[in-house]
Amino acid sequence: MERSSLSLILETFRVFLRLGCTSFGGPVAHLGYFQNELVQRRRWVSDATYADVVALCQFLPGPASSQVCLVLGYLRSGLLGGILSWIAFTAPSAALMIGFAYGVHFLNVQTAGWLLGLKVAAVAVVAQAIWIMGRKLCPDLIRVVLMMACAVVLIISRMAWLQPVMIASGALFGLAWLRTESHARENQEIFSRNLLLSRRLASTSLALFAMLLGISLFWHGGGELEDTFARFYRTGSLVFGGGHVVLPLLQAETVKSGLVSHDVFLAGYGAAQALPGPLFTFAGFLGASMHSVYPPWFLGLWCLAAILLPSLLLIVGTLPFWARLTDNAAAQAALKGANAAVVGLLLAAFYDPVWTSGITSPQACTLGLAAFALLQFWKTPNWAVVLVCAAAGEWLL
Repeated sequence: MERSSLSLILETFRVFLRLGCTSFGGPVAHLGYFQNELVQRRRWVSDATYADVVALCQFLPGPASSQVCLVLGYLRSGLLGGILSWIAFTAPSAALMIGFAYGVHFLNVQTAGWLLGLKVAAVAVVAQAIWIMGRKLCPDLIRVVLMMACAVVLIISRMAWLQPVMIASGALFGLAWLRTESHARENQEIFSRNLLLSRRLASTSLALFAMLLGISLFWHGGGELEDTFARFYRTGSLVFGGGHVVLPLLQAETVKSGLVSHDVFLAGYGAAQALPGPLFTFAGFLGASMHSVYPPWFLGLWCLAAILLPSLLLIVGTLPFWARLTDNAAAQAALKGANAAVVGLLLAAFYDPVWTSGITSPQACTLGLAAFALLQFWKTPNWAVVLVCAAAGEWLL
């Protein structure tokens, strides 16, 4: 490897490692940090190219900010640089979440006041996510009805396998009822770069993604590592919208199957709001919290790799075909329907387990309303609200 290429890779790694340590506030905030640091300050890409990258990553399932990180790192220093940037952005949060799981093993999560406060903080954070996503992804009556129908079905049935079915049904509904005229994109800069991945590599990556998804969807039994990988891989493959949308799928795969308790799940989710980096590192906490013959740190990293692998394969597989895909009216319509269904999934998860486990008294309801007001109306950072709720947790005992 040439010295210039190595220096570019190291520079890219350092920049994203710093962003991984300082990017608080969830995926939307992360995109703002990237815009400020990489577009405005360092001028690694143009505003138009950055918009293209964000559009690509919002179209695909998986953690949007991590995927943007991967593509920007790739455009700066090649595929190896992109993967290392992705690791650098994820590592600080992953280490903290797995470390927190070790601490939870020695705590009584049912009586610790600050952990009860974290569960109330999760109520406020998810409520705000539903509010923002609902306004953006369900702007008309037909999508509101679709969203409510999906939520009702999932609340009544409580069957984990219905969640991907609801997403697929939303996509089919969008194809039938939400198709509009496609508009050609003005900017094609990202697709004319010499660094662009080969279509052979892209096709191989998509084939591997589809094969692993098919195996994970129908996997039953087997060894612990294989079963855990299947659970987290299919979760990472079906999460459209990233961020908080991972909550219902992870809850179905871990809590409903008895791998993690409700209290531990919500305590970890609440703690994740106070940390920088991608929310998907919550998977590392869940893996490290499971009772297993393997060390907690190993199973945490295993679950984290499984949930992130689909987005890596999809980015590599989709990038060369992105321009054609975004100009396709059918693909745009299917995405609209799938996104409305995703809001329904999040609404169902908000009711159970977030609300039912977090709001257990009038005091908890009061604290939850105050936390929501801080987030929504006073624009208080997530991490600050989480700390306030944790500090007020003793009041809930």
